[in-house]
Formats: sequence, structure tokens, C-alpha cells
Amino acid sequence: MTKVLPAASFAELRARIATLPSVDTAAAEAAQARQGQLTKPPGSLGRLEDLAIFMAGWRGTDRPRITRAQALVFAGNHGICAQGVNPYPQEVTAQMVGNFAAGGAAINQLCRANGAELSVIALDLDRPTADFTQGPAMTEAEVLDAMARGAAAVDTTADVLILGEMGIGNSTIAAALTRALFGGHAKDWVGPGTGSDANGLSLKARVIEAGMVKHKAAMSDPLTVLAAFGGREQAAICGAVLAARAARIPVILDGFICTAAAAVLHSLGGTLDHCIVGHASAEPGHRRLLAAIGKEPVLDLGLRLGEGSGAAVALGVLRSALEMHNGMATFAEAGVSGA
Repeated sequence: MTKVLPAASFAELRARIATLPSVDTAAAEAAQARQGQLTKPPGSLGRLEDLAIFMAGWRGTDRPRITRAQALVFAGNHGICAQGVNPYPQEVTAQMVGNFAAGGAAINQLCRANGAELSVIALDLDRPTADFTQGPAMTEAEVLDAMARGAAAVDTTADVLILGEMGIGNSTIAAALTRALFGGHAKDWVGPGTGSDANGLSLKARVIEAGMVKHKAAMSDPLTVLAAFGGREQAAICGAVLAARAARIPVILDGFICTAAAAVLHSLGGTLDHCIVGHASAEPGHRRLLAAIGKEPVLDLGLRLGEGSGAAVALGVLRSALEMHNGMATFAEAGVSGA
């Protein structure tokens, strides 16, 4: 198995990413052939069929199963909160981590309901990243450290990985990353997050545009964009995505903030092929982002909580897809005449 992280530099990381495994086309084709033999009209189960074939290709078997589902929620704090971009104090990040640990958050219930084992990783909450209007949010070394911590949290025996995040101020980080990676204006990407009003949205956009001016030289490379604007939880998500790819573990990304973090890797070429997006967030920038990276969400439920909540619900759909794929009889087995 390719070991991507830890890496000593962005250059070394880029070289290792180029060696990551690709989809097992033979397994995917065998799964597709099985779909054509099941007791149903071809294509009649729509996206469920696609999801089963997707799982087959990445797990390397025409009959994939989910024996273990891992859910990781990364938490971080952000220096940009000094600009007043969030109505809640940063203490809430640590308080919510405590709520996760006590089993009281939404993600705890959704993981239990859909059969995922949850771990929450708090990333130096007492040491927020720097204010990106004043300088880079992180150094190259800090980005690589957070990525390595994200990668180390992945259990390579899992059959699927759910990713989520928690961090006061990180909807501003997501909007900054997407603005830097995909262009437009900050007002195209900002959203209410934990409850910003119209004035709050305007402030977020102004702060992000100030960051764009400050870090103009960083825009040509996605990893330097991550260093300029990202948080530790965004970098950890990237590290987890890469570790999962090395182990051929399919990933379910959560909403806008999680997808924005992973979008850093999209710009490195094919690095998100093993990822699906669990749901379309109500955050307005998410649909624009999904179009930019060519991903279709599994669900659209109006969620904007974060925590991996939408991804956990999508796990239930993925499990249903595999139950159908593995459990249905073929025409021959059922003695039913095929087309």
C-alpha cells in the first residue's frame, strides 16, 4: 500500500499522490454485469446501482460489503475569527467536542442509526491558526502535520470512511478556499454558517477578498492555497482522503465545509475519484462547488449542520445499495425469464 503521509514537503507529497492506486475496472465491470442479471429492469434502481458499482471498483470485488464503517470528525479553531466573522465564540468548538465525546450531538445519533464507528479528533484547539488577512493561516510544516494527523486517524481495515468537521469560523474558511480555487467573488461562496445575517455575510465577503489580495502569490497552487487560508481540520480532511485512497477505501464527504477542504485535492488531478458527496448542503456555495468538481450528491435534505451528519445519513443509502446488489436473486436463480 502506498504511504502518502507523513511527507517532508509539498513537493514530496505531490510526488506520492502521483503513485496512488486507481479504480479496479475489472471489479467494477463484474459488478455492472451482475446488475444486469438481477431480477429488475436494467437501470430501474438508478443511483443505487451506480453506488454498488462504485463500491465494487474501489474495494476490488464484484460483491462489496460494509463490515466496518468509520466516521471521523476533525475539529479546529481559526484566527480569522478575530475579524468578527462568526456570531459564536471559539470556545464553542471545544464545548462541542465535549458534546461529541458524551454522545449528545447529532452525529452520534446518526452514526448509531446507520452503523458507523465515530472518532472525534481535536486539533490544537488552544492554538488557532493565524488570521489570514494578516499572513498565511498555516506554514507548510503545519499543513503537513495536520494532514499527517488526519491520515493517521484512518483505520485501513474499514470498508468506507465518513468525513466531517467542527470549528467555529470554518464556513468562512470554506468560502475562502473555494474562492481561491475556483474564482468568482467571495459573495458567491459565503453563507450563513452558524447564523450570520446579511451584515455578517457582507463582512465575511470583505474579509475573504482582503485575504485574496494578501495571498495573490499563493493562488497558483492548491497546497499553498490551503496553507494561506485553511484550518487544521481542513488539512486533516485532506490527509484522511489521501490515506483512504492509498488503502482503496471509498469516502463519503459531508457538506460545504468538508467538500471545500477536499476540493484542494481535486485540483491535483483525480484525487477525489474514490469520494462521493453525501448530501447537498443548504449553504449556498455548496451547489456551485459540486458543479466545479463534478460531483452529484447522494441526498438533498436541506441540511447545513456539518459534523458529518449528511454523510452519515448517506451511509444508510450506500448500505441499501449493497444489500440490493448482494442479496437480490438473478433471473437464473429465481427462475424468472429475462429480457
